[in-house]
Amino acid sequence: MKTSPAPSAALKAFAALVLSLLAAHTLCAGNNLPPPTMKTEPNYTISFTVEQTPEQVFAAINNVRGWWSGEIVGITDRLGAEFTYRVPNVHYTKQRITTLVPGRKVMWHVVEADLTFVKDTGEWKGTDIVFEIAKQGQKTELRFTHRGLMQSNECYDKCSNAWDALVNGNLRNLILTGKTQPSPW
Repeated sequence: MKTSPAPSAALKAFAALVLSLLAAHTLCAGNNLPPPTMKTEPNYTISFTVEQTPEQVFAAINNVRGWWSGEIVGITDRLGAEFTYRVPNVHYTKQRITTLVPGRKVMWHVVEADLTFVKDTGEWKGTDIVFEIAKQGQKTELRFTHRGLMQSNECYDKCSNAWDALVNGNLRNLILTGKTQPSPW
């Protein structure tokens, strides 16, 4: 009786990777999420804490017109709704609200994009804009991630600077004061 040789370590590692990707894809498909990608580069993320409650932070995020300066058309606080954001001759995106968990999480999927200041004007298309809210003792942490906005993107420097001004500036101030914020530009 002839026995087959034991699989190599590389073959075992490859099989484990394939199985984990299949499991993740199955999990994502059940939740209507896009399948995972092989990119290991980190996405753009910032976070901060405030004294306000998770519910107050959630309400401020969904008051998009109160912090994201530009032309906003559509409903910004209902699961499945779509809204557009436009700065004429600079930026146009259409977002679909794919996750809306009160006091915990908001996620928008970018279904259309036209960024006129980069070669690949659709660079944001297919990315996700994620707001995660968590109680941290007596404070509330907001973690913002733009999944798909990575340092290798042409727009990374300009877009990350804009998100810093909008999220860490305008959104944070809206949460703290309850007042609509002026354009940071």
